[in-house]
Amino acid sequence: MKILLQFPEGLKKEAMKYAEKYEKEGHEVFIASAPCFGACDLAIEEAKAVGAKKIVHFGHSIFVRKKLPIDVEYVECESDFDIEVLKRSLIALSGFKNLAIATTIQYSHKIPGIKKFFEQNGKRVFIGKGSLAFYPGQVLGCDATAVTQFKKDVDAVVFIGDGLFHPLAMDVEKPAFVIYPRNGDTKQINKEIDTLRKKRKGALLVATESNSFGILVSTKVGQSHLKIARWAKKQIQKRGKSATILVANEFEPFSLNNFMSFDCYVNTACPRMSDDLEKFGKPMLGMDLFGELLKILDELNRKTGK
Repeated sequence: MKILLQFPEGLKKEAMKYAEKYEKEGHEVFIASAPCFGACDLAIEEAKAVGAKKIVHFGHSIFVRKKLPIDVEYVECESDFDIEVLKRSLIALSGFKNLAIATTIQYSHKIPGIKKFFEQNGKRVFIGKGSLAFYPGQVLGCDATAVTQFKKDVDAVVFIGDGLFHPLAMDVEKPAFVIYPRNGDTKQINKEIDTLRKKRKGALLVATESNSFGILVSTKVGQSHLKIARWAKKQIQKRGKSATILVANEFEPFSLNNFMSFDCYVNTACPRMSDDLEKFGKPMLGMDLFGELLKILDELNRKTGK
């Protein structure tokens, strides 16, 4: 069988090992080399181009649940750590009794052990299921409802994992912490969350003064929302502004800015792309802030009698 292997950036170093494995099993193997931004980003077009019958997508859990033109097999890649490293977090968490716990896919299998550890140390642990995530306690870059659903129940939110991309999705008012599983170092990240929140608010304020909007539609199978984009275009035009739908598999700041026609972008693709304001040089609103924009524009029009 012809198969296409797809890896996120952190796993591409393992690509040849897996390619050799599948070739020994008798498959003709191709490897997708373009950047992979998550479980939503499946290399459908690459697979079609080489006649592959299956995409083997590594490092993520099932995300795209609709029928696809090519069979997709998700291969999760677990990472391990010693639960005992969590002891180092107890000092930072000493003032908090009720904890919402979250992690990424590679550590999801550790959730039962993490829960047991904190309960044995006097904590009450809350583990939710996200609206898009596959496992309880799993946070995606676009879905942190595994923890944000407990706004009234918990004293703090705790993310166990590497980096800040995923925990910054946890837009919470409660104290938020990251525990790094390699050594147990614990960092409170509310300042970082607040900085991101302010950037989004600043983009919204600039957008209220914009007259021309580019509405971004991705062709990635897990990010494509043309129906929403068409609705957004009509809403902007109803309020006396101009809007155009822009379509791409991947949106590059240089290519977008060459249009020189838009004051603001409305993002219907990956919601976290809206956080890269510095790269795009113009305000970019996700659909949550787009709703806020419409309310503000309606209020301004009401005051001016438009």
